[in-house]
Amino acid sequence: MNWDDMRVFLAVARAEGLTGAAKALRMDPATVGRRVRRLEEATGVRLFARSPQGYALTNEGERLLAEGMQAEQAMARAVEQVQGEAGRLTGTIRIGAPDGAANFLLPQVCAAICDENPGLDVQIVALPRIFNLSRREADMAVTVSPPSGGRLLVQKMTGYHLHLAASREYLESHPPITCLDDLKHHRLIGYIPDMIFDKELDYLKEMQAEKVALSSNSFAVQFSFVRQGAGVAIVHDFAIPSAGGQVRRILADQLSLKRSFHLVRHADDARLERLNRFADQLVHRLRREVARLEALVCPPEATGESHAGAAHPVRA
Repeated sequence: MNWDDMRVFLAVARAEGLTGAAKALRMDPATVGRRVRRLEEATGVRLFARSPQGYALTNEGERLLAEGMQAEQAMARAVEQVQGEAGRLTGTIRIGAPDGAANFLLPQVCAAICDENPGLDVQIVALPRIFNLSRREADMAVTVSPPSGGRLLVQKMTGYHLHLAASREYLESHPPITCLDDLKHHRLIGYIPDMIFDKELDYLKEMQAEKVALSSNSFAVQFSFVRQGAGVAIVHDFAIPSAGGQVRRILADQLSLKRSFHLVRHADDARLERLNRFADQLVHRLRREVARLEALVCPPEATGESHAGAAHPVRA
C-alpha cells in the first residue's frame, strides 16, 4: 500500500463519506470512490460499510485507521526533520473551538501568529460540539470542560469571566434590575436546553430561571440578541468590548461566573515539534488577549454607577 492510497483512506474515514473527503483532497468524488474500491481489492477486506448516511468503518477499517494515523504522524515528523525545527511555522493547522472563543478570541490571536509565520495557514472550525481528535477532525481543540478519557494531551489555557449583560437601549426602556429576582420580569437569552454540549454552559440555575425566551446553540447569536436590545443574557466579559460600549454588565456583585479554556491535542502529537510550538504560542497569546479584553470592561465603580442600578434603569 502506498502513502497516496492511505491519504485517501484517511480522508474518507474522517469525512465519513466521499464528498467531504473529495473536498479535503481536492479530488473528484468519483475518483475517491474508485480509489477506495481499489484499496479494498488490494487488501482483500471491506474497509467501509456503505449506506445512504455515508461511509462507516468496518472492524478491519478501524484497525487500518489506527495504523494509518501512525503512518501519518511518522510522515509529519519526517517533514519536520527535513525542514528544520528552528525556522518559521508552515503548513496548515486546524483548530476546533466553541464559537465564543472562535468569534471573539481566536481570529486576532491566530492572525498575530500568522503575521510572524507567513507560510502558516490556520483554519478555525467553530462548532457547538466536542471535536473528535482521534479521527483528526482538527489538529487541536479548545474546550471548556477538559475531557476525561482518551489518549489526549490537555493543557489549561486561561480562565475567563462571565456576567449578566444587556444593551444600554434595553436597560433604558425596561424596568430596573436590582436583584436576581427581577430577572423573572425580563426576557432572558441563552442556550437551547437540549443542545447544550457542555455542562459548563448551562447557566439556568445561576440565573435562577427555568427557561429562556430567546435561545440559540451559538453564543455569537445570543450576543447578537443582546446587542439588538432583545433581552438579558450571561455573556463572556471578553466579548463585551466588541459592542463598542453599547452592552453593559449588570448585577456583577450578585452573579459572577468563571470558566476555563483548555487546549486538547491527540497524545501522538506530543512528538510533533511544529504543533508543540504552535500550541505554546496559541496558549500564551490567548491568555494575554483574554486579560486585555477583560480589562477593558470597566467595573461599575469606574462609572459612578451601582452594580444593581438601584435608583434607575440598571447600569453596570
